[in-house]
Order: sequence, then structure tokens, then C-alpha cells
Amino acid sequence: MIVGIPKEIKADENRVAMTPAGVEVMKHHRHEILIEKQAGQASGFEDEDYRSAGAEIVDSPGDIFGRAEMILRVKEPQPSEIAHLQEGQIYFSYLHLAASEQLTLRLLETGSINIAYETIQKDDGTLPLLMPMSEVAGAMAIQEGAKYLEMAQGGNGVLLGGVPGVEPATVVIIGGGVVGSNAAKMASGLGANVYVLDIDLERLRYLSDVMPANCFIGMSSPAAIRDLVVKADVVVGAALVPGARTPVLVSRDALKTMKRGSVVVDVSIDQGGCFESSRETTHRRPTYVLDGIVHYAVSNMPGALPRTASLALTNATLPYVLEMAEQGWKKALRENSAFRRGANVVKGKVTFKGVADALNLEFTPIEDIIG
Repeated sequence: MIVGIPKEIKADENRVAMTPAGVEVMKHHRHEILIEKQAGQASGFEDEDYRSAGAEIVDSPGDIFGRAEMILRVKEPQPSEIAHLQEGQIYFSYLHLAASEQLTLRLLETGSINIAYETIQKDDGTLPLLMPMSEVAGAMAIQEGAKYLEMAQGGNGVLLGGVPGVEPATVVIIGGGVVGSNAAKMASGLGANVYVLDIDLERLRYLSDVMPANCFIGMSSPAAIRDLVVKADVVVGAALVPGARTPVLVSRDALKTMKRGSVVVDVSIDQGGCFESSRETTHRRPTYVLDGIVHYAVSNMPGALPRTASLALTNATLPYVLEMAEQGWKKALRENSAFRRGANVVKGKVTFKGVADALNLEFTPIEDIIG
């Protein structure tokens, strides 16, 4: 199969969809790899690295879209790229369509095969292609929260871990999944008082066993969230419903009860956000202040750490990319239930129920298409 990797053009997106090591594996299996010039440069990979691994360096994204059977990407196609998508062409990336009606409608028009990293889900419920970026984003959420607590950044001037004789900051994390648990480990390690809320009792039992003594585990509820945000210095929104719109868990009224200069980090913003007051920001302009609260809501947080993120992403995606290239999309989806759950928009149909429900669009089971 011919696999094309265009350069990322979303604002401040510095990751690349495959490292040279991944290209070498694909070439070993006799697949052709096209990569746009300088696509990996921000992640520390030069064109010569890709050329040595067996890739063909291509000057323009149009050439890649025109020749490739599968487009491999980190982020969703940008408006200027939609016209390049061809009927029957595979687009494999993070898509987050439940939060983007306009993109979904345009993909429906193309007749392309759109597989989302974030909804590929194993039978045990794990999300193997979302996990590495969630690990990065969880740890990064605490770094950003600590940074924006600084008074020069608009924060309340509290050191996350405190010092002897001075109480540390309070960090509240809503959601105890991969993002939440990594955020909790980072915040606890820095010495903060950490509260993690989740609705899954088994997950709470697990977190209670593995988290340190300064991390307190609780059942999430509207009342629990309201009670905790009042004393929080940092609140991390880490809730996730795979492929669907994130529920709003912190209302504007609750926000108004928070301490002035406290920080909210909405990691869920790429699925719509779990703070009523959230709106998407970028790495260039990562924050805004509303009701005296600093809001950080960058939708592609790992894009700020492209070297780590690109290596981690390739480690996770390569087996799936190889399987798709070896078998073709129909056979891969028929034989792999995790892949079937990744199908979001296929040949003009919405094939992921969470997206259809979020956008009030007709849902077509993928089985009706692949047979």
C-alpha cells in the first residue's frame, strides 16, 4: 500500500505521524511511504533520516493526497485539505468529530474512509492509540497548572508543592482514567494535595491502591465537584466518553465560587470540554481569564512536546498502520473489533454512534458497510 504522511498544518502542531524507525518497518513489509519535506523536523527528524529509512520525500501535500491510498496523520484534515481527500481514500488520525459538526459534514461529502485513533478500543475497554497522548497530556496538565499559578501568568501565586511550614496547593482532577491518573501522579510527586474524582468504583479502588498518601480518591458527583472546586488552586478536566461529546461537569456558577487566580486545565477540550466556560485555545495563546479564573484549554497539548509525543505515538500506532496496509480497510475492520470501533465516517455514512448522537446525524453501523 502507498502510505502518505503530510506535514501537520494545524496551529502549533509539531508532531509527526510516523518516525523514521516506523518507516523502516513499513518498508520491510514492502509498503511505499511518501512523506512531505520537513514533516518531521519539529520532532527532531530530518528528511535525510526518512530517506535513509526508505521513504520518498515529496514536495507538496497535494502530491501526497493525490498518490496515497492511506493518509497517516496526527490531527484531523484542515479546511484547506478537505478538497484533496479522495473517495475511498483512508484517513487515519485523531479526529474528535463529536466536537466538530462542520468537519464531519465535509468528510461525509468526500466518500473517504475516516478512522479515528481515539475511538479504536479493545474488548477490555482500553484505548491503545489514545493512551500514549493521554499519558503526555496528563503529566503536562500539571506542568501547565503549576506555571499559570504564577502571579506573572495571572495566577494566585501559590507554589504547587509548598515549602516546609507552608501548605501546598490543592489540585482537583475530574476523571481517573489515563489522563487523570498521570496528572495525579505528577501532582502528588510535586507535593500538592490531590483529589481525584471518578464514577467507576473499580477504577477508584485501583487508584486508592496505587496512589500516594497525599492523593485522595472520591466518587464523582455534582455535589462533590462543587464542594472541591471551592478550595482548589488547580482543577484538571480529564473526563472522557470515547468518541462522544464530553459532558459539562463544572458549571459557570461553580466556576464563580473558585478562588481568584486559580487555574483550570481542560484536557477534554478536544471533545468539547468539561467546563461550561471553556473555549479552545492554542499554544501561542494558551490561556484566557474569565471570572478571575485562568483557563488553559489547548486542544493539542502534546504538540508542545513533539519529540516525546511522536515517538510514543509511533510506538502505539505502527501495528495498526501495518495491519491496515497489509489487509486493506475492509478486511482489517472485519477481523479486528478494535478497528471497527475506530471507524467514524465511512463512504458518506456516520459509523460511530457517539458522533451521530452528538451531532444529531443518522447512524449507520459499520457492519452494514463492510458486510
